[in-house]
Amino acid sequence: MSNLELAPSVMRFYGETVNEDDRLRSSADGRMELARTQELLRRFLPPAPARVLDVGGGTGIHAEWLVKDGYEVTLVDPVPRHVESAAAVCSAIVADARDLPQPDGSFDVVQLLGPLYHLPDLDDRRKALAEARRVVKPGGLIAAAAINRYASLFEHVTYAHLHTERIHDSVSKILETAVYDGVRGFTLSYFHRAEELVAELTASGLTDVQVFGIEGPAWSLVKAAEQQPGEGPTGDLIASAMAAARMAEPYPELLAASSHLLAVGKAPSR
Repeated sequence: MSNLELAPSVMRFYGETVNEDDRLRSSADGRMELARTQELLRRFLPPAPARVLDVGGGTGIHAEWLVKDGYEVTLVDPVPRHVESAAAVCSAIVADARDLPQPDGSFDVVQLLGPLYHLPDLDDRRKALAEARRVVKPGGLIAAAAINRYASLFEHVTYAHLHTERIHDSVSKILETAVYDGVRGFTLSYFHRAEELVAELTASGLTDVQVFGIEGPAWSLVKAAEQQPGEGPTGDLIASAMAAARMAEPYPELLAASSHLLAVGKAPSR
């Protein structure tokens, strides 16, 4: 995938099959992901009204809260359906993370809260990070999210089918190769280890790189409760899982248990 076209399965998945907003607004672990992403980013964002480029910003679910916080947001995404929806929230255009149309040094913040998920080729991820680095101002913030290498292991326990041969073999292949082929269910995806994500941001020239577990080590308990018959996870369980995510932050060995990772770094000042 080095020809600046996303895999057809990725375009179909987001263009025709799923609405990512639904997952982040309605599922319990999705709501945790959204709330924790906001919480973490707000620690590092410069004061509003800084300019934010939301790369791979989907339908604008993050742009929405950033605009409410007073930021000037521009969204780019390769899926036309996403851009049509996001245009109701902020300035939005169809573009690829690896070839941004924005000029050099034009944004205070560049966030990639999705593009690295679907670029299994390291050269493509390097291009996306290089483009983010190009369009951010000296000293600006870059934030990049990734799917954790071990997320599928925890997730498929919650569906109570990890022990079946097909799922066991599929998850084993993800653990071994870091890539899911997108044959069924989800789409073509890359799964990062935390140290790998840090290394990629550092190699792109960023400084002060830090990585966080977004949902933390207890997210799968919340998801498992949601899969069971009844009313789903209690507010207390979700609050406890959120507390676990915050308490886990000083302990890098717990990063492996989160579903998603968020890395932040600074572009060097001139």
